[in-house]
Amino acid sequence: MPGFRAITMGRLLRDTAAQFPENTALVCPESGVRETYSEFLDSCARIAKGFLAMGVKKGDHISVWTTNVPEWLHLQFGLGMIGAVLVTVNTNCKSHELEYILRQSDSTTLIHIEEYRGTNFSQILRELVPEAIGADLGKIRSNRFPFLKNVICIKDKKQSEDVMCFDDIVRLGEAVSDEELRNREMSVDADEVVNMQYTSGTTGFPKGVMLTHRNIINNAFMVGDVMGMTKDDRLLIQVPLFHCFGCVMSSLNCVCHGSTMVVLHSFDPHKALEYIEKERCTAINGVPTMFIAILNHPDFAAFDLSSLRTGIMAGAPCPEETMKSVMTQMHCPEITIAYGQTESSPVMTMTRRDDPVDLRVSTVGRLFDGIEGRVVDLETGRELPPNTQGEIVTRGPCVMRGYYKMPEETAAAIDTEGWLHTGDLGTVDENGYFRITGRIKDMIIRGGENIYPREIEEFLYRHPKVKDVYVVGIPDEKYGEQILASIELKEGQKATAAEFENFCAGRIARHKIPKYWEFNAPIPLTASGKVQKFKLAEEFLERRKK
Repeated sequence: MPGFRAITMGRLLRDTAAQFPENTALVCPESGVRETYSEFLDSCARIAKGFLAMGVKKGDHISVWTTNVPEWLHLQFGLGMIGAVLVTVNTNCKSHELEYILRQSDSTTLIHIEEYRGTNFSQILRELVPEAIGADLGKIRSNRFPFLKNVICIKDKKQSEDVMCFDDIVRLGEAVSDEELRNREMSVDADEVVNMQYTSGTTGFPKGVMLTHRNIINNAFMVGDVMGMTKDDRLLIQVPLFHCFGCVMSSLNCVCHGSTMVVLHSFDPHKALEYIEKERCTAINGVPTMFIAILNHPDFAAFDLSSLRTGIMAGAPCPEETMKSVMTQMHCPEITIAYGQTESSPVMTMTRRDDPVDLRVSTVGRLFDGIEGRVVDLETGRELPPNTQGEIVTRGPCVMRGYYKMPEETAAAIDTEGWLHTGDLGTVDENGYFRITGRIKDMIIRGGENIYPREIEEFLYRHPKVKDVYVVGIPDEKYGEQILASIELKEGQKATAAEFENFCAGRIARHKIPKYWEFNAPIPLTASGKVQKFKLAEEFLERRKK
């Protein structure tokens, strides 16, 4: 499509480093890392060479299970340089979810940190992939994971010798020439897949969304252009890099515009305040709950946030008072709202920096130039007139390649004319501003995390006392939605919420563990016997009032 860039991750990084070699690219205070774009390119190239030395081929899938450590960013661009595919793994994942992703993605390599928030990643892997312990490079042979050849830990090698150390891979790359790396880079095409994100989507278990260099680079350019990003901007990255909010709207956005990435390992409101002041950040991205936590921190008034100018609030509806407070108390008059989904790389629409506050809280903005979007009738697929509710669909160069190894699901999401069906209900007004009014399917969005009930239901069916189970979203002021599990127990059985919470702990991600539990509650049905999940939620709320 004219006006859109056919550029690879490697070419983009080299162009930016050539244009702004001495501009600060990456600041990660928790890791003691501060790199110019010239140094950042060098770090990414060393990692790229290391994976070439390992024998990684174009199209190989490399899973990354870490927080926002510097190595994540070096891998994002280093793997892109050699045409490998970075498979993002949520740090909230436990053994059940990790096993699914590694198997479904056909990953050849897994890179991980030691632990996070009390979850020992290394221990989980020792149980899932015992064959990795002591295995030489490329020598893992696992019946459970037939494609997996390497497990690599980002740590000090002195701590343990049980799996390969990340630094060893970098050292391997010293034997690879610049020419060999450049030859591989030249073979990479902008329309090849570079990133695979697992999303719960609308049916079944999580699906691997295949995103190309063209998809995400163009999206990042458009996002940053709306924000007004330049080489003089410094973006606080506190959202997880394993989501598109982190690795497209944040890190890739910065590299597209020569801006500085100021990175938190994970969200911490006090550290956010500290780094905004110390690093003179001009932009900040986050879900509404992050902004609320920062604004309500007891030390908020002690920090100078006057350097801030802009940012993005996305992932959940923004309360009007929060938006006003961010604009005034946080000195972010140009804060924007973004809407989209992983399948659209991810942003479709954004409010503009000069839009009035009411548009920034009541709408999700308007389309990017060159991105098509409309609201269509659910039955006929025909475009609807302004201010009429229907399904939001989009088309253009940011629509995903498809779901990995799921052709039927891909065909259901992208129609024969190339329109991606979002599954979201909404309207668009005469000025092109979209509003979200609901979701066709029953996906739950808790604190910006997409949660598909079927996945949790399938897991809870494993409990020996469960006869039937239905999972729905319940409105929540802080997180947008919380999870209710309504369980029908087998005859003669009794159960408690604590029992089921213990059953889930350590086996599914914390954000997927239901907050509310009901046992043997009435299940509302249609005349044909189908469960009415929306009524299940309504009746639960009515019972709580009594």
